[in-house]
Amino acid sequence: MNAISPSDAPLTEVSSETVRERLRSGEEIALLDVREEAPFAAGHPLFAVNLPLGRIEERVTGLIPRRTAPIVVYDNGEGRTRAAVGLLRQLGYTNVSVLAGDLDGWSASGGELFIDVNVPSKAFGELVEHVRHTPSLSAEEVHAHIARGDDLVILDARRFVEYNTMSIPGGRSVPGAELALRARDIAPSPDTTVIVNCAGRTRSIIGTQSLVNAAFPNPVFALRNGTIGWTLAGFELDHGATRKSPDPTDENHERARRRARELAEKTGVGNITAEQLRALENETDRTLYRLDVRSPEEYEVDHLVGFRSAPGGQLVQATDEWIGARHGTIVLTDTDGVRARMTGHWLCQLGWKHVYVLDDWEGLKHATGPEPTLLACPLSPVSVLTAAELATELTGATPPLVLDLATSRTFRAGHVPGAFFILPTDLTTHPRVQSARNVVLTSPDGVAAHIAALRLEENGVRTRVLKGGSAEWEAAGRPLASGLTDDNALSAPIDIYKRPYEGTDNAREAMQAYLDWEFGLIAQLERDGTHGFSVLE
Repeated sequence: MNAISPSDAPLTEVSSETVRERLRSGEEIALLDVREEAPFAAGHPLFAVNLPLGRIEERVTGLIPRRTAPIVVYDNGEGRTRAAVGLLRQLGYTNVSVLAGDLDGWSASGGELFIDVNVPSKAFGELVEHVRHTPSLSAEEVHAHIARGDDLVILDARRFVEYNTMSIPGGRSVPGAELALRARDIAPSPDTTVIVNCAGRTRSIIGTQSLVNAAFPNPVFALRNGTIGWTLAGFELDHGATRKSPDPTDENHERARRRARELAEKTGVGNITAEQLRALENETDRTLYRLDVRSPEEYEVDHLVGFRSAPGGQLVQATDEWIGARHGTIVLTDTDGVRARMTGHWLCQLGWKHVYVLDDWEGLKHATGPEPTLLACPLSPVSVLTAAELATELTGATPPLVLDLATSRTFRAGHVPGAFFILPTDLTTHPRVQSARNVVLTSPDGVAAHIAALRLEENGVRTRVLKGGSAEWEAAGRPLASGLTDDNALSAPIDIYKRPYEGTDNAREAMQAYLDWEFGLIAQLERDGTHGFSVLE
């Protein structure tokens, strides 16, 4: 008798009611939406994590490192659920089920649907403001302060790249987890008014409340509605700003450390030693996330092996981009005693019951450089060609079909001239690919292309991979083309949801609609009933 392959094995269904009960009871569960990001953003359960079918091999290990974690998969009738379950089983995940009725089943059973992305964090931010009455000022009020030359500092709580793209005039970059560590040295006089901003609302609220919680002595306010509110008020933004924050003095560092420790204890953040970390790593019944909340630059200089880079402000803002299993165990670390505890005290309020801080690095292995790519399985050998070889072939009589598996945002910014954008999920079904006799795949670092090449070869398409990906092409001094149009796209660019709070080309109507949506999140949380948030009072 032939063995049943993982992709052909019977599917186990889990009801929406069961999923909601697991979320409410604190039982670990990963709810995976395997559609692309744009349809995901159009409607999904609160704690669903977006993991497109074509990106599973690249991303699932980081999101769900434990192969025995309970996983529930769904789509919205696109037919990806079975394929995703089969792939996850092939990768060694042993407890994979499907959501009964997919997204329609969730809605029909009374489940709430949330739009946008990173919704748990955004809804939590609204709840924090509602409960704590987080102080804020309108764009008009802040603008008036600036015009009068008042004693004022503006701290931008977003990632530096977002701040550099557009910022409030005079503002400086202090990503969220850095605020409690550095604000006292930026505004040494307690009379200086401090304004915290982001693009919309969440990081402004959480950043401001972080300073309030940390007993920061200055008057501190969130810029109400962030750069969106500033733009809607008719004020100009700066572009290309590079102001950053100084390192803290010893005295202010100790003040911040002491208060962060008090907050961590009050909210239930635990402390663990290196030996206790090893014990957690050996546990098999709970998923473990090890996260370094310092800046990416500090991480690259020196970090602990096995810890991912997750800057604290972003981790609170977009927890679902690092943590795929709700109610897993989280271990945070830093080198200052402030950022990990400030981040942890927010994660506990976000409903995570097993949050720890590791101060003790003694005896643990260190590494340098960027975070390594976490793949679900080793890469099998594939045929490759160099940038020089591809350049030669592209000028030949029968050039290959070059397919770029970068995100649509990355492809639009730069790609190998003549390449076509395509979603990994569409590779094996697109007629142009199926009829091609000579395909070359590329992606930013070549990893996604390497994974996909095996799939195409299995479908009878001769496939090679650009060695080192598009980054190697550029490093070789070869030009990149830009733009994404109907002429160079084989897939619709639905892999990226256009956020109304990012970039500089958003319509006023979209920005206002986004703010209106955020204001309604608290009511949605009440209807949903699965959040488990508990705001410190």
